[in-house]
Amino acid sequence: MARRSLLLLVAIVTAALGATMLVVYVQGADARAADGQERVTVLVATESVEPGETVQHAIDAGKFDEREVAQDDLSAQALTSTDGLDGLVAIGRIYPGQQLIAAQFGDPGSEEVLGIPDELMAISVELTDPERVAGFVQPGSWVAIFMSGDPELYLKDGTTRKLAPLTRLMLPKVQVLGVGTTSVTSRTTTEDDGTETTQEVPRTILTIAVNQAQAEEVIYASRNGDLTFALRTDKTRVVDRPGVTAGDIAPEILRGVS
Repeated sequence: MARRSLLLLVAIVTAALGATMLVVYVQGADARAADGQERVTVLVATESVEPGETVQHAIDAGKFDEREVAQDDLSAQALTSTDGLDGLVAIGRIYPGQQLIAAQFGDPGSEEVLGIPDELMAISVELTDPERVAGFVQPGSWVAIFMSGDPELYLKDGTTRKLAPLTRLMLPKVQVLGVGTTSVTSRTTTEDDGTETTQEVPRTILTIAVNQAQAEEVIYASRNGDLTFALRTDKTRVVDRPGVTAGDIAPEILRGVS
């Protein structure tokens, strides 16, 4: 009799504990949903999908996979399956890690390599890896563009006047439309003692969306100086400044200190 009572007590305690754990789990799920941390399963690209590539080809090549993401990171209209995409193609390049949405697919012939925003144009510049944030700049990224150069003024009397080399902000916010393939070029530098050093430098063509005035500035700066892209976010604070010269970095030079 005592053994039965003990077993009954254990069963009651176990049931109560199970009920408590269920309540805690439900409350935790509600809390996760409230703060945007609830996990949702969506389809993502595991490899690049090229414009014009069919959905079926991408599936057969294993380019789509399911992945759990937090509610806060869920893209609008994210797909959970490829149902309804039969016969469609990618209308633009889809990059690894991107969540799949229906708007990325359309009928054959509707694909386009670049989605140029209205009233803008696309131009391309060639940059080394350090100048494009070590490869972190990708299509869709927003960048600030800086230029470095040795300004030279052409005066009305036909003479020229050199100004101090400087680096300054040129364009505060520009969208990157595309990133081309990377090639390797050789760069030879000469040291003060005459020693020459040759380095293999990777260079990549990046395509950006600009208006006419911005295009003129970027083209001129790329041909008469060096460009650097700085990856930015919506909260990045960028202000227009006169730029930086050697005197700003090492003011002692201006005071005649060696």
